[in-house]
Amino acid sequence: MSDPAPRAGNTKVTRDDWLAVAKDMLVNEGVEQVKILTLAERLEVSRSSFYWYFRDREHLLDDLLNEWSETNTGVFQRHCALPSTTLTEAILNLFLCFVGPDGFNHRLDFAVREWARRSNEVARVVAEADAQRILAIARLYKRFGHGPKRADIRARILYYMQIGYYALDLDETLEERLTRVPDWVEGFTGLMPSEAELAAFTKTLRATQGG
Repeated sequence: MSDPAPRAGNTKVTRDDWLAVAKDMLVNEGVEQVKILTLAERLEVSRSSFYWYFRDREHLLDDLLNEWSETNTGVFQRHCALPSTTLTEAILNLFLCFVGPDGFNHRLDFAVREWARRSNEVARVVAEADAQRILAIARLYKRFGHGPKRADIRARILYYMQIGYYALDLDETLEERLTRVPDWVEGFTGLMPSEAELAAFTKTLRATQGG
């Protein structure tokens, strides 16, 4: 027997609560474990309250995928478009999207990629997201005089390196990361960042890390 329909005003948990728990389950256990009953048990509510916010499990999964796109692809695009006066400053701005609690969520990204192995539709969405991210980086390079082909290749080098960096699950301290930043920038641009650019980047990075 199914649970009775919830009464108006039953707001013990919000839509964001459902999505947060579902996202945590997706990241840590995989998409197969994102089930309405399991989510309800973790939230300690009746599963019928789920239907205040979602038509069914597929609706929830669609919203999870949309949130991933907005956060991970959106943050890429926003950082690539940040105002900058030099190419090196623009690349440092992009680097900042990979740090901080509101930046690129690499664990979520890999969870969605694993999901894509089981769904052609999700695989299509992931492929489109990759294309959008590479295009955003290529536009960054074009702003500073790179032609379309060179901009595309440099964008792919940077993007594939960053995704691979997470795939290897490298463990670096903040200090180790900072020592490599100037050479990373030179590798991606052929130019060394200025002392002022590095100082501004370091200040922002430390602030996001609470240090």
